[in-house]
Amino acid sequence: MKIIAEVGSTHDGSLGNALKSIEMAAAAGATHCKFQTHIAEFETLRNAPNPYYFSAEDRYKYFERTAFDEDSYHRLVDKCESLNVTFMSSPFCLEAVDLLERIGCRSFKIPSGEVTCTPLIERLALVDGDIYLSSGMSSWAELDRAVRILDDSGANYTVMQCSSEYPCSPENVGWNVFSEMQQRYGMPVGFSDHTSGVAASVLAVAAGVKTIEKHFTLSNLLYGSDAANSLDPCAFKRFCSELRDACAILDNKVDKDAVGKYRDMKTVFEKSVVSKIKLDPGHVITEADLAFKKPGLGISASNYQDLLGSVLTISVPPDHLFAWRDFE
Repeated sequence: MKIIAEVGSTHDGSLGNALKSIEMAAAAGATHCKFQTHIAEFETLRNAPNPYYFSAEDRYKYFERTAFDEDSYHRLVDKCESLNVTFMSSPFCLEAVDLLERIGCRSFKIPSGEVTCTPLIERLALVDGDIYLSSGMSSWAELDRAVRILDDSGANYTVMQCSSEYPCSPENVGWNVFSEMQQRYGMPVGFSDHTSGVAASVLAVAAGVKTIEKHFTLSNLLYGSDAANSLDPCAFKRFCSELRDACAILDNKVDKDAVGKYRDMKTVFEKSVVSKIKLDPGHVITEADLAFKKPGLGISASNYQDLLGSVLTISVPPDHLFAWRDFE
């Protein structure tokens, strides 16, 4: 399973925070660390509006302030490689794709807002690497158009179910879309989980999703647009553990007839047939003579009826653990 830690811009332009985020995400169990590659002058007009969930800073200046130079990106890639996680980024313009190719990036995410930017899709369709196509704010027709471009170029891609809501409510996760995407595009799909918890991703795994993305931050108290709606290292570690447990549950069948492995437990917890009162040799057993008590070392309580009418060959005290040899 691929678990993508979406660091995004929670580093707030600090290379140290970005490097530490990779370290902590890898320790928590992430297989990929994803960033966002913004080059403001090629991406946005200066007067473009802010998203509803972040208005504390001019957007153009925010992109400029939090962007990394090429040398810094090399350090991020090297850090990922040293920790055996995959460096990944979302380019928001053609120039960002060029930069990512120069630093050796081989895992690209097409952001939700870029699905209708045909020139960017066409450019990414030519990269040497994996592509993850977000679907957060796209209709089926818009997704189909992007998928056709990727198909025509022979690109290696995964379509990601996503709801562009921060945080996403359970009602808007779109669990039904996983199977619809799988049927529509004939391939495994991914899930960008914007909810606050784990349930949506666990259900996604149950639906056959093999790639899960979740926002990651060093602290929910950090400044910026995503930190408050991300998982900190402790929460992300629990998240990864729950997902892998879900995979183990789905991947391993249990044989209810393979009771041998519970032999010791059965001895401790199951009941045997014992004598309720003192009984003499020659006594014919009735149900009134029997009690049922732990441990399960004797005749199973499930077989008590087989004893009815049997004749004792020995004298037994109360609470005697019956054995078949006690009868004629």
